[in-house]
Amino acid sequence: MSTAHDLVIIGGGPGGYTAALRAAQLGLNVGIIEKEAKMGGTCLRVGCIPSKAMLESSQVYYDAKTTLAAHGVKATGVSLDLPTMLARKEQVVTTLAGGIDGLLKKAKVTRYVGMGAFTGLGSVVVTNGKERTELTAKNVIIATGSKVAHLPTVKPDGDRVGTSTEALAYTEVPGHLVVIGGGYIGLEMSSVWRRLGAKVTVVEYLDRILPGIDLEIANEAHKIFKKQGFEFILGAKVLEAKSEKKQAIVRYEGGQITCDRVLLAVGRAPNTEGLGLETIGLKLEERGRIAIDDHFKTAVPGVYAIGDVVRGPMLAHKAEEEGVACADAIAGKYCHVNYDVIPAVVYTHPEIGTVGQTEEQLKERNIAYNKGKFPFLANGRARTLNDTDGFVKILAAAEGDRVLGVHIIGPRAGDLIAEAAAAMEFGASSEDIFRTCHSHPTLSEAVKEAALAVHKRTLSI
Repeated sequence: MSTAHDLVIIGGGPGGYTAALRAAQLGLNVGIIEKEAKMGGTCLRVGCIPSKAMLESSQVYYDAKTTLAAHGVKATGVSLDLPTMLARKEQVVTTLAGGIDGLLKKAKVTRYVGMGAFTGLGSVVVTNGKERTELTAKNVIIATGSKVAHLPTVKPDGDRVGTSTEALAYTEVPGHLVVIGGGYIGLEMSSVWRRLGAKVTVVEYLDRILPGIDLEIANEAHKIFKKQGFEFILGAKVLEAKSEKKQAIVRYEGGQITCDRVLLAVGRAPNTEGLGLETIGLKLEERGRIAIDDHFKTAVPGVYAIGDVVRGPMLAHKAEEEGVACADAIAGKYCHVNYDVIPAVVYTHPEIGTVGQTEEQLKERNIAYNKGKFPFLANGRARTLNDTDGFVKILAAAEGDRVLGVHIIGPRAGDLIAEAAAAMEFGASSEDIFRTCHSHPTLSEAVKEAALAVHKRTLSI
């Protein structure tokens, strides 16, 4: 005997549980399947949230040892209590996961623990050990997220050679950590362990770090991270990484490194295996993604997909937006996600916030633009924070002045980028931004000044 729902969602990450909550608001009978005991998916359990907890704690430790004196605060006897730091991270995760459970319960969404897979059109089975639960639904959303991408030459062993999951739980600070991959995951985890005292070497296949980020921003980040003690080996193909006794060895074209631990951070891949897609005739695209239309419909009637398993950036907030829009579409309401205005944040120090097109993209597409930049060195609030690295950069159309991209490296860039995203969502010009009154003294004044710089009208430099 099966249990019937209006909607079944496979995957309890940001996209899945947000879709469930929105669908429940719209009056649908919703069931959600998550294989892990804790809701929240990779983002909450071993991704966004625990990494930010560790980044915050490691920054506090680093500041106590290095920068408090500049504020007239003399801290003596500062030492690292790594078990407490790790316990705090786990408590944050547990609290937030419990909060999601509470929200789903309040919304009367039925929770199923186990692996979800199609057994036919409109039929899904949940497997949890020897238990099997049959579900039926007119509509099913696939929201199974992503998994760590691997290199054929690197085989993580969960000890000396591992992924970001292991790097979130090292029980001691590595003497020397080698990170394979210079993207945001690798750099964020590098930042944690560098602040806590590890020597960090980043090996990147490309000739630059932070692929996909505006090149001027990435180059500035590279310069700042080198000052922080990072070592970079760019344009290097990794040939092998393996454990050897109590150490690890990384071989790359041109050299070899012996280190204490290796972190493989070369991106993520869609998690679309084991879903029984063949039973409903749903074929995957080349990279394992699921093709959808503008309303998140797959090629199979009644089957939808959102988040990391479909096109677009693999970001939790993108999945959440799609979750809401997909639920709206299923309920017969208007749905839309503006993929041109999906912000992204790198939580290093300084932070990097970006939204819209990069300079490289504008040049490639032959779009004429004007550029305005403003350094945090000239911002009063940044001075009071003693945090003046970086700048704000605004790209606006040469004709019409519409903002096409905003890229920030500097203090609290992850929060500042929200203003830019809101402005771009409503088609604002750079003039609209600088004619908006910004509080003084705030970091957001750097955004206003960058907008003024587009018109060569900067006031504070």
